[in-house]
Amino acid sequence: MKIAYLSADPGVPVFGRKGCSLHVQEMLRALRGLGAQVSLFASRRGGEAPPDLVDVPLHLLPATSRDDPAAREQALLAANADLAEKLRAAAPFDLVYERYSLWSHAGLEVARAAGIPTVLEVNAPLIEEQHRYRTLHDAGAAIRSARRVFAAADVLIAVSTGVANYLEDFKEARGRVHVVPNGVDVTRFEQRSASTSSEAFCIGFVGTLKPWHGLDVLLDAYAGFHGQVPDSRLLIVGHGPELDAVVAQAERLGIAEHVVMTGAVDPQRIPELLAAMDVGVAPYPETADFYFSPLKVYEYMAAGLAVVASRIGQLDELIADGQDGLLCPPGDAVALTAALVRLHANLPLRQAMGRRARAKMLAEHTWSAVAQQVLDLALPKPALRQAGGRS
Repeated sequence: MKIAYLSADPGVPVFGRKGCSLHVQEMLRALRGLGAQVSLFASRRGGEAPPDLVDVPLHLLPATSRDDPAAREQALLAANADLAEKLRAAAPFDLVYERYSLWSHAGLEVARAAGIPTVLEVNAPLIEEQHRYRTLHDAGAAIRSARRVFAAADVLIAVSTGVANYLEDFKEARGRVHVVPNGVDVTRFEQRSASTSSEAFCIGFVGTLKPWHGLDVLLDAYAGFHGQVPDSRLLIVGHGPELDAVVAQAERLGIAEHVVMTGAVDPQRIPELLAAMDVGVAPYPETADFYFSPLKVYEYMAAGLAVVASRIGQLDELIADGQDGLLCPPGDAVALTAALVRLHANLPLRQAMGRRARAKMLAEHTWSAVAQQVLDLALPKPALRQAGGRS
């Protein structure tokens, strides 16, 4: 079976370190693990391919300048013609799979016209994100492009119920939307030892430092926790636009010397960093339209960590409160402190939660299972058997 994987968003460096980059890489691995031959069409490489993906054919789309946002939007729209040409030249394919990009629509339209099954993976309401957090000049063109790519998709994969609800508001997508949450490669993470550590109690956060990740709440909560548990540290793994604000707040709270910040790290280092943590946190603030399917939480759970997360969106569905993690009201630093104190005081509880969390990931949330579910939705069984015979 031959699959074309399209990622036309220049904000997604397919071989980079960002969460979106890891998502692309894990889906490539999972599809290949199911026997597919995958070709990658992308706007941005983002570095060298991991050793197990160096043989994936990569078709790079034209680079665009960041200097003029309005001109960049038009350049990305114009890149549709290049994507269509490259896709036709690399054909045939049994399936065309696209990670939704703000200005991309031609790839799925070309595939649909050729009678090739199409899948669109949607991770976020990109038009709203661009308008709220960045700059959007031609909103009309963005909406028209979205409607075109939604209409060209046989199957639309939403990573959460929030994203699915967003898609169902478009008549072009209605009735073809399926929720398939993110996954995790559990084999990257060793089963945690039952022994206690002599090192300081470590609370960990992994992710890009962005406003919607609740780092201000985390720092307030850790300040309260450190007042009760002085032999502790906060490990923040990642980099982003909130870095200066995080550093300033830690200094203002008097906890800076107990906060360790790694900056951006290679994905290969994540397992060893999680192994140094006692608890993993996802302190999202209150958000009316929370739509994330946070990879960090799946990785915490796969690593056998006790997890404390906000009771919001998909997290409320993923984590069984008190069984494989603890849930707190979003934005509530006092409640987060209390949850951390509770876990610090109860090693057997931490260990039991970690075991249950890892078992849940193994049973329900591997990337292989995600990829298989996508293929089952996209390809009727006779077509799947026929395509498999051509691989």
